[in-house]
Amino acid sequence: MTRGATIVSAEAWLVDLEVETKRTDAVQAFLKQETVFVSLTTADGLTGLGYSYTIGTGGRAVLEMLRGGLLDAVIGEDADRPEAVWYAAFNSTRATTIGPITSLALAAIDTAVWDARSRRTGIPLWKLAGGSSPSVPVYDTEGGWLHLSPDELVTQALASRNRGLPGAKIKVGLPNAHHDLARLSAVREAVGPEFHVMIDANQSLTSAEAIRRANLFRDLDIFWFEEPLPAEDVAGHERLANTTAIPVAVGESMYSVGQFREYLQRGAASIVQVDVARVGGITPWLKVAHLAESFNVTVAPHFLMELHLSLACAIPNALYLEHIPQLRAVTTSEITIRDGAAWAPETLGLGIDWDLDGLDDARVA
Repeated sequence: MTRGATIVSAEAWLVDLEVETKRTDAVQAFLKQETVFVSLTTADGLTGLGYSYTIGTGGRAVLEMLRGGLLDAVIGEDADRPEAVWYAAFNSTRATTIGPITSLALAAIDTAVWDARSRRTGIPLWKLAGGSSPSVPVYDTEGGWLHLSPDELVTQALASRNRGLPGAKIKVGLPNAHHDLARLSAVREAVGPEFHVMIDANQSLTSAEAIRRANLFRDLDIFWFEEPLPAEDVAGHERLANTTAIPVAVGESMYSVGQFREYLQRGAASIVQVDVARVGGITPWLKVAHLAESFNVTVAPHFLMELHLSLACAIPNALYLEHIPQLRAVTTSEITIRDGAAWAPETLGLGIDWDLDGLDDARVA
């Protein structure tokens, strides 16, 4: 063990961040970002700061899991060995795995470990985790929420195209499928054939209805069909993938590497949207990304663009970064977007410039 890297203390707290714009989809509204932070300190005084999140509920449950045992489980572990730290925490709570609350708690610890590791080595995260490419293409989600009218969707999609972004995502899942079709048709007509149009149903459809809507949308050249069914319905996603030419994108609601393996083995996922918080941290995120690579499947991570930027640039099979700003109230800089791509930060740690005073002001527990 590197004596200086031994974890000697750990603390966790909760921050509430209001949404930066109204966000709705077929099953929910994004009420606020409950953000759980973990700070780890090593024997030589180095600090690692990590985080995880929910979109409105469950943040205090994650915080209690951390304070109730997970933080104690990593004291004495070597922060230079993320696998060892991750499994020390995981093995301390096997009775509650695999599950969302545990994975979100593990992610807060694991991202803190990687933050410390980057600072100790002096290597930016995107290089430390693989260093495949300094940039990744960006698509916009903020202009595609379900409550927006067709005219508003068109305006937003054109604005994204005019900024040089190569694609935008539109939420679907309205009760009447033809209303979804009208919205998508208006956007496609406005942006032309070369702009990528993704759609996202947020797990709201049955297998039969997803197949029906994919057939209804077949002439619009949809770039991917995201979360058409509940995440546990692997067979339904497999049936859909076998009946449509639209790539099926899944992953934001999966909480273990094994869930991704099952989807990939069954050909039920054409694009993997692994979320670093929901899958349990950077350590398992990289495993999912490399697993997808072995199946010749690309990765377009869900949300958390400020952190996912470095991870997407680390791997060779990154397809897209999702653009949803949500940390501006507690950061002092934004990601760099140029020529339709986001560029990996060279700063150490997670590559995020935190406003520590802003974090203190937003702290609720």
